[in-house]
Amino acid sequence: MPNDLVRRHAVTRSGTTGCPPLLLLHGFGCDQSIWEPVRPGLDPDFDVLSYDHLGSGLSDLNAYDERRYATVGGYVDDLVQLVRRLDLHDVALVGHSVGAAIGLLATIAEPERFSHLVLIGASPCYRDDDDYHGGYTEDDLRGLLDLIDADYLAWATGMTPAIMGNPDRPELSVALREQFLRLAPRIGRQFARVSFLGDYREMVEQVSVPTLVMQARSDIVVPEDVGHWLHGAIVGSELVVMDATGHCPHVSAPAETLQALRRFLGCDSRRAP
Repeated sequence: MPNDLVRRHAVTRSGTTGCPPLLLLHGFGCDQSIWEPVRPGLDPDFDVLSYDHLGSGLSDLNAYDERRYATVGGYVDDLVQLVRRLDLHDVALVGHSVGAAIGLLATIAEPERFSHLVLIGASPCYRDDDDYHGGYTEDDLRGLLDLIDADYLAWATGMTPAIMGNPDRPELSVALREQFLRLAPRIGRQFARVSFLGDYREMVEQVSVPTLVMQARSDIVVPEDVGHWLHGAIVGSELVVMDATGHCPHVSAPAETLQALRRFLGCDSRRAP
């Protein structure tokens, strides 16, 4: 793999050589380690890649450019550059939260590179608008961003239990909080704006690759209505409303997540005699 992009994004590659490529994209506040609960279940059937968005995880903080990453476009361009430079084709793209939005926009930009798109806890717009229920009013979003601006670390510490859900397993929230706290506050504040203020509803209908929308129940970040909206807007898409709860079902319910992924990506059919 080209060393410049590998170092900049801390690209990780596992899985099985010669199998179809599968690329995992993490969301706001997290890093690529968020995929560890499901990665072993994907490795036997895929050439699995993941990376850290610039400013997150082990990415090169010196390469972070506030102008480039003031919009989601910088993150989409990073993804497209990586796929091109690594000469990946027929990529199964699995994104979580804003990582799902980044992946969705990348498949619109270069659909010929991608074979499947999986959206986990995705939202094209967090703001309520007429008949669209995004989960937040304008005042809600303004208040959220004010809290993040005032003290990102305090906000992250207080919010990660609600984001993760599953209060009977507090260790999951602790692990998520550790990831959020590794994100530099100045980057966290900007990435929050990119994540929560975007509106890609008019672009969603341009998605042309086979798509699976995975929506957990009782997700404080993305209401179930949004999953149904995405399913209706993406022609030919499939929707799975999971028994899992919280915003990170790949962490809280890895077996259920893997079952849906493997079915949609055709793992079982490839193994059939």
